[in-house]
This record gives sequence, C-alpha cells and structure tokens, in this order.
Amino acid sequence: MHILAWALQILFVPLLAPLGVGIINKIKAKVQRRQGAGLLQPYRDIRKLLHKDEVISEDASFIFNIAPYIVFGITLIVGASVPLFTSVIHLPSSDLITVVLLLATGTFFLALAGMDTGSSFGGFGSSREMTLSALVEGLFIASILVLVILHRTTNLYLIAGSVHLDYADLIAVALAGVSFFIVLLAETNRFPFDNVDTHLELTMIHEAMLLEYSGKKLALMEWASANKLIIFAAMLVNLYFPVGLASNLQFGTIALAITIFIAKLLVVYVAIAVLESVIAKLRFFRLPGLLFTAFILCLIAIGLVK
Repeated sequence: MHILAWALQILFVPLLAPLGVGIINKIKAKVQRRQGAGLLQPYRDIRKLLHKDEVISEDASFIFNIAPYIVFGITLIVGASVPLFTSVIHLPSSDLITVVLLLATGTFFLALAGMDTGSSFGGFGSSREMTLSALVEGLFIASILVLVILHRTTNLYLIAGSVHLDYADLIAVALAGVSFFIVLLAETNRFPFDNVDTHLELTMIHEAMLLEYSGKKLALMEWASANKLIIFAAMLVNLYFPVGLASNLQFGTIALAITIFIAKLLVVYVAIAVLESVIAKLRFFRLPGLLFTAFILCLIAIGLVK
C-alpha cells in the first residue's frame, strides 16, 4: 500500500492539473453565460502542442531550451512534496523552506527564459514577474509562518496532520488562509494580478514570457502552470483547513481522503472562477497595496498565535 500511496502522490498533480484549469474556464463561461470549451480542453491543447514542431529564435541560448524542463520538473517535485490526501507520507523536500526555494527557482528560470531571446515582450514580462515575485515570496513565507509557530515545525506534512481547535488559533489560521489565497492568485497568474487569457501588452505578465515558445516546450510551460495552480490550491485546503486527510494508508481511508480533497479543490476552483468573473485586473502599480494588506493580515494572525 505504501508503493501505491507514493505513486498516487507523485502522479496526482500532473494528471489532474489540466482538469483544474478546464473546470475554472468552464465555470467562468457559465457565469458569463457562454458555452465555453469542454472540461478536457486543456488536455487536448497540451496533446496538440506536444505533436507540433517548434520554432526557436536564432538568438536563443541553452537557457531557453532547458528552462521548460527545469520549470516542469520543479512542479513535479513540489507536487510530490506537499500533502495532498494524506499526512503520513514524508519527503525530504516537504520542508517549507525547500518548497519556497524550489518554487522561486522555477520562477527565476521562467523569467530568465523570457529575457533570453531579447524580445521586448519577454523582457517586460520577466521584469514584471520578478518585481511581483520579490513582493509575493515574503508574503508566502509570512502566511505559512503562522502555522509554523503553531505547530513548531516547518514540515508541511506535520503541519497538515495537526488540527488546533483553540478559538484564537482558528482566527489566526483563517486570517493567514486569506493571505495565502492572495498569494495563490499572484503565484498562479490569476486576477487581479494577471490575465492568462490575454496577449495585450499593458496587461500580460506570464504570457509575455511564453510568447517565443512553441510546440513541446510551450506544452511543458503550460502544463507546469497548471501544476502550480493545483499545488497552491492543495496547500491552501490542506494546511489551513486540514480536514479529511488520511491518517493511515488503508485503501478505504485513502479513497475517502482523495474524494474529500477533490471536493475541497472544487471549492477553490469555483472561488477563483467567480472572482475572475466579477472583478477586473488591477493596474500593476496598485498590486503592492493589495499585497501589503495581505501582509498586515499575516501580522495580525501572528499576534494572535499563542
């Protein structure tokens, strides 16, 4: 059973990540009274890109060629390192600092690849990405610091395996959870930070860094982006609302835990889809204000922790 649990932990993120993107797009279409694409459209898009030829700029260096594999590989490692449906499995890479460093490394190579060809779009996209990342990474750590102080550990599995019922602690965790949700929106390029569906110069950040990619490398980049979305959603629902995680590796317990986990993911996806349907993207220079508000919530939460 341990082997099956390990296999599920490793394969869960890359196999279900595109479906999460499809669910969000479908819900947004329904909210906006459109038919929209099918739930499996992201899988079809990735399959199509994997079978297409690539066009690579003459100015591209080896960084441009290896960045998609590094970014995608990092999401696989992090996806296997965060608690999904059980708190029993432990990995050396499940430490908070390790996860933050891995994700920051992926962002670094993504930005580096955007600048590599000398494209003006890639350049400003990378500049915006690194500026936003410099602000978000601190908030990322601060939002989980509340849980670290509560549980006296930086191991994400140990954090997810503990439930505190103290009223003040629950308020602190809830405030930190709201801050982490803002981190999720920023790190996964969702509204109000970015618009993954646009190619307008004034609004795009993530897409600007991918304009030079095509074929298999573009497929890996898009797949990695979907992986990152489900990783942050999993951290949100399992670290701040650790309900339904399997405490053992029995088949029935794991099956129930996976069902609960998918249900919690659907709640996050619905929230993202509705939010993107009712708000507009903020101007880039207004984003630090939103992040500062989230940081204040983290400070209040830390002050409430006993």
